[in-house]
Amino acid sequence: MNKLVQHKKIPFTRDLLYKDTKYLFQPLKYCKLPPKFNAPMKKLVFILSLLLLTTCKKDDGGNINNCNFLPSIGVNRTISLNLPQYSQLQFTTNSVYIPNEGVAGIYVINVGGNFRAFDAADPNHVTDTCSFMSANGVLVTCGCADENQYNLLTGFSEGGQLACALQEYRVTANGSELTISN
Repeated sequence: MNKLVQHKKIPFTRDLLYKDTKYLFQPLKYCKLPPKFNAPMKKLVFILSLLLLTTCKKDDGGNINNCNFLPSIGVNRTISLNLPQYSQLQFTTNSVYIPNEGVAGIYVINVGGNFRAFDAADPNHVTDTCSFMSANGVLVTCGCADENQYNLLTGFSEGGQLACALQEYRVTANGSELTISN
């Protein structure tokens, strides 16, 4: 009862290949959605294009601020918290000024067990004598006419929003020594 069914072999030809795939390459105008999908798809395309057009920003006339006022100066300084001039850094929110490093010196601050270091030059001004910032607690203030003010705990400006935050340096703690570098 077991009969073997023999199938005819169909020769492979280019005609068969073309016949099966020719509809894949037709222009999209021949692809039609059922009518119930046309309205939602049109709405979706409209909303997406509207979203794309409204999120694109115009050029602000070449007034792009890249925070490039401060030159890139290599910093690699190690300080010891055991020395009297840096012993204040053992307490939270205390800061110390280190002259002759970076652009205008460096402020180092204890932020609760961790340390942060910032350049003492205002990043929103060209380097000048007035761009040096003096410290008053955790705040530093620029000596220029606009008196930009920054918080040493965060590095961001106080009061009005400024384009650039303070230039920060890397601080690595090793026992009672801090290495400040960029």
